[in-house]
Amino acid sequence: MKTQDLFDVLSDPTRRRLIALLHGQGELCVCELVAALDQAQPKISRHLAVMREAGLLAVRKEGTWVFYRLHPELPLWAFRILEIVARD
Repeated sequence: MKTQDLFDVLSDPTRRRLIALLHGQGELCVCELVAALDQAQPKISRHLAVMREAGLLAVRKEGTWVFYRLHPELPLWAFRILEIVARD
C-alpha cells in the first residue's frame, strides 16, 4: 500500500464514514452500508471500488451478496491511521 493511495481515499467524507463503519462492525454487505449512509447504492459501490483498488478492503461474495471488510493484511501504519479516522 502506498501512503498517497491511503490519503487519497481519506480525502472523501463518504469513504471516511465507510471506514468508520467497517472498523466498528468488521464486515458489512453493500446493502447495510447503503442503509447506514442513506445514499444510493451506485455511489456507495463506486466508493467501495476506489477503496478496494487502493488495497484497503477485502471482499467476500456469498451468492448475490457482497461483503466488505478492512483488508486483514494492511500494514500496521495504515491500520493505525484508519483507527484514528474511525474515532473521528
